[in-house]
Amino acid sequence: MEIIKDALLLALGIAFLVKGADLLIDGASSLAKRLGVPEFVIGLTLVAFGTSLPELTVNIGASLRGASEITLGNVVGSNIANILLILGVAGLIKPLSINTSFVKKEIPLNFLSILMLFAMVSDKILDKADFSWVSRSEGLVLLITFAGYLYFLGAFLEREVVEDLSQEMSVLKALLSSTIGILGLTLGGDWTVEGAVGLATGLGVSQVVVGLFLIAVGTSLPELMTSAVAAKKGNPDIALGNVAGSNIFNVSLVLGVSSLINPIPVPERIFYDIALLFCATLVLLISSLVGRPYTVSRFEAGVFLAIYFIYVLVSWLVEVRS
Repeated sequence: MEIIKDALLLALGIAFLVKGADLLIDGASSLAKRLGVPEFVIGLTLVAFGTSLPELTVNIGASLRGASEITLGNVVGSNIANILLILGVAGLIKPLSINTSFVKKEIPLNFLSILMLFAMVSDKILDKADFSWVSRSEGLVLLITFAGYLYFLGAFLEREVVEDLSQEMSVLKALLSSTIGILGLTLGGDWTVEGAVGLATGLGVSQVVVGLFLIAVGTSLPELMTSAVAAKKGNPDIALGNVAGSNIFNVSLVLGVSSLINPIPVPERIFYDIALLFCATLVLLISSLVGRPYTVSRFEAGVFLAIYFIYVLVSWLVEVRS
């Protein structure tokens, strides 16, 4: 009986994810055109914030329950999935044309956030401390960085003029569609993870596999579905902006809020994951410049997915043997 319930919850969650992503992309695209804001910026802000809500709620809940040790892994794992899994899936659906701003501004900002995170988790390396923590003061620095990022976006915003708006939603309708889409993605992500974990447990799948794959990927499902739908609808700027913005939001906002609630202990293996996140970002930069410049081709998207699944397999083998 429980298995049937979990299967229905999984199906309902997926349905909410699909419809929520559809509403969010339509609303965000119309809103961008109505306000004269580039779709890439809408992807970096509204869409990125909406799809980062699962990571934020999971981490806040974990910090309030005193389980802060899972928050850092959730953020780094989600950021790895955002680049390798989500852009891989989106690029396979349709090759992604890359906004020049993404290469010149967002990728360097992503590198900067990774280096800042590395410095914050390296107390044992840099200060010869007995333990490594992301402290409350470092969390405050992350939140100030987040505020600076939002200011950076607003200060260098270049507006666009769209001549024909007859087919677009009104601003109010676009905001409503985006809001309902975000709610659908949030509920769909929660139900999908709950149903998948319950189903896997009921079928005897190990807790290691459940924790490593289902939870980590589960909190990235909104980004995955949103970027896939954006690619299919021919909105690559939203797909790329969603990933770049979500990664910055995760490190600055999500980790900042979590560490303010409770200092976050640093697990030893996180350095390997941060190194992979750095390499994944570097691979994205290289793929955007070689071959067809400013494009993620289907072949390159396939490479992203291959790297991600090798990472999952190796992580699973390490966990099983330890």
